[in-house]
Amino acid sequence: MTVALAYRRCEHIVRTQARNFSYGIRLLPAPKRRALSAVYAFARRIDDIGDADGPAAERLARLAEARAAIRRPHPDRDPGADDLVLIALLDAARRYPIPLTGFDELIDGCAADVRGAAYESFDEMLAYCRCVAGSVGRLSLGVFGAPDPKAAAPLADALGVALQITNILRDVREDRLAGRVYLPAEDLERFGCTLTLDSSGTFTDPPHRLAKLIRYEAGRAREWYQRGMRLLPMLDRRSAACTAAMAGIYRSLLERIAAQPAQAMSARSSLPTWEKAMVAARALAGAGR
Repeated sequence: MTVALAYRRCEHIVRTQARNFSYGIRLLPAPKRRALSAVYAFARRIDDIGDADGPAAERLARLAEARAAIRRPHPDRDPGADDLVLIALLDAARRYPIPLTGFDELIDGCAADVRGAAYESFDEMLAYCRCVAGSVGRLSLGVFGAPDPKAAAPLADALGVALQITNILRDVREDRLAGRVYLPAEDLERFGCTLTLDSSGTFTDPPHRLAKLIRYEAGRAREWYQRGMRLLPMLDRRSAACTAAMAGIYRSLLERIAAQPAQAMSARSSLPTWEKAMVAARALAGAGR
């Protein structure tokens, strides 16, 4: 009963706090849906620690606690065994070959956020994307399963990178208001942008320069989507549908941002619920062909 309650808690977290992912996860059969919900719920916990307010030292300590919880030899016997998300995750890891070390990478990326890391080159930003999102792609692959995991893992990683670049473009203004910049400094210089905000929270860079910058980064994301979508034929039908739905929602969001960069730089872009549902429906129908 405790394990069942733990999975229900994770599914609730996904439905309410990771809505873009929930459209894909709900396409999975129940056992995989529960397991992937546990993965995403724990990943969400780590993200929330990194994004929280408060002293950096406290957040880094909480990230260290999350890392220790995963590494304990018998975490279900240790203090905190009433942690429902952890109970569900560890049960899922007993049922599926989930590479829990992937959470170490996610924690490393979130720790970089807490420390205020900035990125000079695309390669540096790419390493960050692999930590915070490629890792989640590889964790998810443990639930999906693939006949050739070694060949599938880099593609799951690539899809995670594509989603993270999309997130970065969606949140440029929100992140800048929080004092964070993820876009590479060399790209800002190339397009003559500083991402400076005025007193009203509006970018002072000329809009046409910002538009060129955003569309350039969107082109990079498209390349990573193209690479990552090669994962789909390696997955079973329902896992492929799940992946296609999540990628499709973010890809549609990317195209919206690229089509209206000025709007994206003034407010966070999102897709309406009906459009997300349509993407998920098409993904399920396509996986059945």
